[in-house]
Amino acid sequence: MYLNCHSFHSLRYGTIPVGELVQQAVCCGVKVMALTDINTVTGIYEFLKECTAAGIKPLAGIEFRCGNEFRYIGLAKNTSGIAQMNRFLTRHNFDGSPLPLTAPDLSDVLFIYTMENAPASLKENEFIGIRPEELSKLVLNKQSRISKMVILQPVTIRTRTEYNLHRILCAVERNIILSKLTPQDHCRENEAMIPLKSLLEKYSDYPQIISNTQTVTSQCHFEFDFKTPKNKKYYTHSRQTDIELLSILAQQGLEWRYGKDHIEAKTRMIKELKIIDQLEFSGYFLITWDIIRYSTSRGFMHIGRGSGANSIIAYCLGITDICPLELDLYFERFLNLNRKSPPDFDIDWSWKERDVILEYIFSRYGADHVAFCGTNVEFKYRSIFREVGKVFGLPKEELDTLAKNPMELHPTNKVVRQVQQYGMLLEKYPNQRSMHSCGILISEEPITHYTPLEMPPKGFPIALFDMHTAEDIGLEKFDILSQRGIGHIDQSVKIIEKNRGITVNIRDTSLSKNEASCNEFLSRGKTIGCFYIESPAMRGLLRRLHCSDYKTLVAASSIIRPGVAQSGMMKEYIYRHNHPDKFEYFHPVFKEQLGETYGIMVYQEDVIKIALHYGGLPAADGDILRRAMSGKGRSKAALQRVKDHFFECCARQGHPVPLSEEIYRQIESFAGYSFCKAHSASYAVESYQSLYLKVHYPIEFMTAVINNQGGFYRTEVYVHEARMSGASIHNPCVNKSTYETTLYGRDIYLGFMQLQGFEYKTALLIQEERTVNGDYKSLENFINRIPIGIENIQILIFIGAFRFTGKSKNELLITARLLLVNFKPGDRNLKLIQEPAREFKLPALERSLFEDAFDEIEFIGFPVSCSPFDLLQTRFRGDVMAKDLLLHHKKQVRMLAYLISRKHVPTKMGAMYFGTWIDAEGELFDTAHFTGSLKEYPFQGGGCYLLLGSVEVDYHFPTITVIKMAKMPFIADPRYAHENDWKYKMQQKLKEDVSMTHRAPYPQEHEINIPRHKMNS
Repeated sequence: MYLNCHSFHSLRYGTIPVGELVQQAVCCGVKVMALTDINTVTGIYEFLKECTAAGIKPLAGIEFRCGNEFRYIGLAKNTSGIAQMNRFLTRHNFDGSPLPLTAPDLSDVLFIYTMENAPASLKENEFIGIRPEELSKLVLNKQSRISKMVILQPVTIRTRTEYNLHRILCAVERNIILSKLTPQDHCRENEAMIPLKSLLEKYSDYPQIISNTQTVTSQCHFEFDFKTPKNKKYYTHSRQTDIELLSILAQQGLEWRYGKDHIEAKTRMIKELKIIDQLEFSGYFLITWDIIRYSTSRGFMHIGRGSGANSIIAYCLGITDICPLELDLYFERFLNLNRKSPPDFDIDWSWKERDVILEYIFSRYGADHVAFCGTNVEFKYRSIFREVGKVFGLPKEELDTLAKNPMELHPTNKVVRQVQQYGMLLEKYPNQRSMHSCGILISEEPITHYTPLEMPPKGFPIALFDMHTAEDIGLEKFDILSQRGIGHIDQSVKIIEKNRGITVNIRDTSLSKNEASCNEFLSRGKTIGCFYIESPAMRGLLRRLHCSDYKTLVAASSIIRPGVAQSGMMKEYIYRHNHPDKFEYFHPVFKEQLGETYGIMVYQEDVIKIALHYGGLPAADGDILRRAMSGKGRSKAALQRVKDHFFECCARQGHPVPLSEEIYRQIESFAGYSFCKAHSASYAVESYQSLYLKVHYPIEFMTAVINNQGGFYRTEVYVHEARMSGASIHNPCVNKSTYETTLYGRDIYLGFMQLQGFEYKTALLIQEERTVNGDYKSLENFINRIPIGIENIQILIFIGAFRFTGKSKNELLITARLLLVNFKPGDRNLKLIQEPAREFKLPALERSLFEDAFDEIEFIGFPVSCSPFDLLQTRFRGDVMAKDLLLHHKKQVRMLAYLISRKHVPTKMGAMYFGTWIDAEGELFDTAHFTGSLKEYPFQGGGCYLLLGSVEVDYHFPTITVIKMAKMPFIADPRYAHENDWKYKMQQKLKEDVSMTHRAPYPQEHEINIPRHKMNS
């Protein structure tokens, strides 16, 4: 009898999670109910499952609103009715037209109006909903329309608290304070579910209304087949022709990859083709192949990864560059007969080229059948307190305090307590719908069979449910990603060809993988700028492992992940790698299955292998574990059943309980945070490709990294790395620079994009005009040719972009101001050509050598013409240099260093940081700052610090545990010699890279204590 229920998927309106809404209906004795969220069907599939489990008949519908104005409720008679409403809503979402006042003609939908907005005449499928409090109106009015009336008891809230929460959400949606809300802006206080018996008693004097309502509910039957895949079935036109084409392509690829007589590869190919056909995944493989084929035809570089990289078919089709035979990739991780969904193919392109790929997919497979998966952006800690605080009228300063600090540090007044109370109720509630970063849905039937679509500014339609709902209903996404790492590689190759005339076939992975010079750089952690292996943590891991080959890098790419680190297995792996003769496998299965990784679970496959071969779990349970390991398993109940079954199987096989408990502890720690081996291998291949370019073409590579806007670090670090590689770094020049950074031989000219506050359009115009009409001859010539304001011309002068004129900055500034003070755009190409600039002579002005450096800090963010160390008041450069730290194990040292980055790490004693620094010789080193020292000697922003600490060498990798540190002052800014307030301001603009970690502290080593000896029964 409840025909208008809202869940919290009615964004910034509803307050009840779907599952809790159904449970409340059970408590109220409800036998039939409709979920009608506002302009969406996001929750109907979960609603259908929950109602079915609870014995309630589910009805699916939509409450149509235009902005905040109610139009009508639509109830689907069947799945066709859902599709009709979805198409109707999609059409209006796309063209932006308002929803009509009267309902559209949809044959499989029943519509309900309210008493206030019902049209004069009603169609056969249209009704009027009457609320209990409106029944009194029937006594006074003619009852001729009672034959079209149904019970309308909307459900939006459960309690008075939720009513207040609902009003807060409505105020958030309208961006107003609570006191500005009108009654029309929010629901009524009585929009809550009451026992069915009580509801029917309210209508007892109007049995026809009850009967009408029963008639409506009896006409609606929402059922859905969750088991049948909804993805596009075939690439050709049938299952048979798909597998025939796939077999032909696989055979061709087999000869390309392995030659004609590779028995092992052919056997694996035949085995995979058989299972792919049995699972009807041929179309999925062929669609992926088609996308790759198009990409290759455009000359684009891609990286294929994910569990699909376990497949020899994917390797032969060119989807991936990972040979599964070389790495002994676990086939069952990729495909097995228990698997219901296709394997993951995560395909990366350069961030500059991904949109071209997306446009191809949408045009190739039809706009009606392709959409981005949606996401539900939840209310999170910082956004909650900002949004709710604004509703209560708090000023910005107080909002900042609430958002940036933990609750125990919040003020304790009444308003803040209310903000906290309602804010915490909103945690994990959906706040906005957005677009999945990479997930594309390609369906057999039009996407609108399952969801309305929205069209965001980016121009690609979005489904109104997330990846979990998509998977539940049988729609598997294609992950079409972008990353800057491919941009680095791709542009490097182009710059090398332009600068040196050398063509590097970087796509031939045999060129870079396991190359001797690359391995030497790997073992020393010389990997700044290289994909996935440049972070301080990864560089430290490479040095601790003395990583010098492909397979070790594959393992390192996985053990750096949080799951392996959290379980203590990363530390144990490092120990066993360095001391392979100082441990025992604690059970024979670990030696048999995990001998390559010293008996340590490193990859998702390892977890499944141990569960199957040690625990004796069936393959179906292994698939549940697989989904949990990859973060896709949402059912805690299913995972708990697997856990119970694991211990039962272990006990049956006579395994000692302590060993089984330790093994499952390690398994649990992996959940959602580990890589499959193929994924790690894909990362390692790309890391080698970028490292090869760094080793052999370092200046070209660093130029590409700068142009692709870096990676883990800020631009300054990559500029420094280029200089350390032998490049000469130059500030932007109007005759040499483009928008991006440019390389001439060994001379790097920073691009105009590096200038803070400089207009993008002007930067492009400078380059275009110079290409057409040649170099700029003077400042006057430049102003005559480029429409530019005084602010932008001053930026160019201050940064030295006119240094080719031989004039000082002061002269250029005065000239520019004289030319532009009364200059009108119409004068360009007329006045300046006819009248030479007036000549004048300035008095000689003394100029400090460091004025340029401070200009550079102001407009680029870091000094270019000198080192930060040159700007220090002190001449002390440290007692020890980074290159000698290995010789000072357990010794105390003083070092002077420039801060590059720091990473926050939570510990049980409080926050600590790991720092990365550059010494006066330009070499990198790392520090550890524990809670105690940070309290007395905190970080004070970017710049140079004097450090006192003790050196600890951990498996070839030195770290300084800092005892004391102090930020060292720069010289006074010579540009403000007579302005005390500004003398030291510019030093504050120096940046640091800070990364925060939001997780519970990892257990300490003694709390984990992974056994290094055999454990017997």
